[in-house]
Amino acid sequence: MAASVLCRRAAVLSLRGVYSPQTASATPLCGSLVQVACYNPKPLWRNVREPYIPDKDDERTPEWQKSSQYDRKLFGRFGSASGIDPASLWPSHGDLEKIIAEENQWHPSLDVMLTNIAAKDEEETKKRLDKEKLIAENMAKMPKMVADWRREKRETKLKLKEEKSRRARLLAEAKERFGHAVDPRSAKFLEMVAEIEKEEKKNRKLLKRRAKEEKLAAPATPAAASS
Repeated sequence: MAASVLCRRAAVLSLRGVYSPQTASATPLCGSLVQVACYNPKPLWRNVREPYIPDKDDERTPEWQKSSQYDRKLFGRFGSASGIDPASLWPSHGDLEKIIAEENQWHPSLDVMLTNIAAKDEEETKKRLDKEKLIAENMAKMPKMVADWRREKRETKLKLKEEKSRRARLLAEAKERFGHAVDPRSAKFLEMVAEIEKEEKKNRKLLKRRAKEEKLAAPATPAAASS
């Protein structure tokens, strides 16, 4: 029992890093023990007295440690011990112009804000007046638009009625010509319709020519009567 207690104690000490090979060799009653290597690394050297100033000429120095922003950070933390000239930290003319432009954009003066508000109010007033003018013009055109819509509706209805009547007349004529009802999609019916349209077109031309001849002959009749 004493041997088992000693083994457990040696195992705990080995896990905590206190157990050493000398202890393992002094207690051979435990049977097999795991020997733990006690490694104490040398602590890293840290410069806690002097500030770390990166070497800008060194290729291993990161680019962000070579920037003017990092120089401002070093000077703000270590002051003159950083070895940085304060005059080099002042913004350039281009940086100053950029800063002034950002301030004017995000923090305008009271006069500029009042001018912008007046311009915005004027623009909104103009938009409202233009919209009211457009509405008034459209309301003035409303009676004519309604009348045109009703006229187009009547013309469309009349045209559909005429087309329906013409279709019924053509079907009746086809039935009379062929002696039976004809499908309006058949080639026979379409051929008859083309023939009728050709004949109607010829008649319209003839009527137009006669009307023109009568119009030309009308002035000659009063002249002959006066003579």
